[in-house]
Amino acid sequence: MGKGRGDSGTLEWKVNIPGGRSETLEPESRFFGRMWRRLRGMVEGFLLKIWRFLEKAWGIGVAEPRKLVHCVKVGLALSVVSLFYYMRPLYDGVGGNAMWAVMTVVVVFEYTVGATLSKSINRTAATFLAGSLGIGIHWVATQSGERFEPIILGFSVFILAALATFSRFIPSVKTRFDYGASIFILTFSLVSVSGYRVEKLIELAQTRLSTIAIGTSLCILTSMLFCPIWAGNELHSLITHNLEKLSDSLHGCIAEYFHQNETEASGGEDCSKKLQGYKCVLNSKGTEDSMASFAIWEPAHGNFNFRHPWKQYLKLGASMRSCACCIEALNGCLDTEIEAPEFLKDHLQDVCMILSSCSSKVLKELMITMKAMRRSSKIDFFVGEMQSAAQDLQNAMTSLPNTLPVPPPDTAKGEPGIKTTIPPLMKVLPLATLVSLLIEIATRIEDIVDNVDKLAGLAEFRPAKDEKRKQNQSTITPISENQDHETTAAIQKV
Repeated sequence: MGKGRGDSGTLEWKVNIPGGRSETLEPESRFFGRMWRRLRGMVEGFLLKIWRFLEKAWGIGVAEPRKLVHCVKVGLALSVVSLFYYMRPLYDGVGGNAMWAVMTVVVVFEYTVGATLSKSINRTAATFLAGSLGIGIHWVATQSGERFEPIILGFSVFILAALATFSRFIPSVKTRFDYGASIFILTFSLVSVSGYRVEKLIELAQTRLSTIAIGTSLCILTSMLFCPIWAGNELHSLITHNLEKLSDSLHGCIAEYFHQNETEASGGEDCSKKLQGYKCVLNSKGTEDSMASFAIWEPAHGNFNFRHPWKQYLKLGASMRSCACCIEALNGCLDTEIEAPEFLKDHLQDVCMILSSCSSKVLKELMITMKAMRRSSKIDFFVGEMQSAAQDLQNAMTSLPNTLPVPPPDTAKGEPGIKTTIPPLMKVLPLATLVSLLIEIATRIEDIVDNVDKLAGLAEFRPAKDEKRKQNQSTITPISENQDHETTAAIQKV
């Protein structure tokens, strides 16, 4: 061990280690200082993560305030149903089974009215059916004697549970009654097993059914009366926004390919989001299916009747995803390493931009039609423009010259020579792929137009403004003719 001076002039202790090395001994104050800095860094990092989480939660609440409203509704429903435990008269009415009402509210209350109705009806119906069957089978088992009673009960649980589980694999049952089938299995098993030891089985089943009915009715009333969120309205808004995203993505892809986005360079992030909007359309199938299945349970509200054609929305969404697949392939042409010759791009740039603009107009007009739920008087004109632009693009592609005049390298005599060059096939393929995809997108947009037209007929959209004017003119002209006839007859009499 030795003593020396460090760089700063302070004394420090060193320990000699075999091998000719030495280590400096640090004072305890430095050790504790480093530990304190580490501990403070960990605490600050933890607090920073909490702060970022709170900022993210605040952003979600500001962006979608309806989620906050849903949280308030759930808290309100739970507070009201808890009164059955806090107030003695209500507790004496339902007894210890009041907890089933609380559990029902926690399990059944969903974000939309349709989902809440679906779970409530499934839970109530399954509980009633399973309880009735359980009581009936229990009576049959008790009449058979103590020897055969457990055999009958066990066999009935096996058969009905197996059948109910198999029904969950049927697509039509799974989409609407999957939750009800699981509740049926649970309730029937509880009633059958507990009925073997419990004497007052009917009274137990009645109290549980009544508490479940209280919980479901409270969920339905709270969901429908306080700021309701309708699944049908959510589905309609989703389809409308997806049409707009398809329009922006299509126009953005073509403009990006032909380098026409310089004017939009200021909003780089917004342009990139619009360009990738087709991905939201591709990923919306699960949401559309769930919203359509929940919307069937909802009563008439707003512009949606009781038997609104929700299945047609699924067909429209499928046609939109088919168009989005082509836009995804079109977007892949932007990242290709093989560049088409500039003279080929110049030859097809105008017609491609015109076709993309016409296609975007059609999608925008369909979005306006869906948003206002009114038939469009311009859609036929826009579709005709799109078809004409697609035909022009096909004509431009077929008339694409294979040989172009270029000046030869040696022009000593001053006379322009002509040299024919054929562009390589690999350089022509990316542009040909883009043109074929653009024409295919126009064809699939026509399919979207047909589906929107079918939806407008089934949902009874309001007529277009021009049609209203024609109807008003047709009703005004006979009235004016009758008035003229009456005036002439009065003049003749005078």
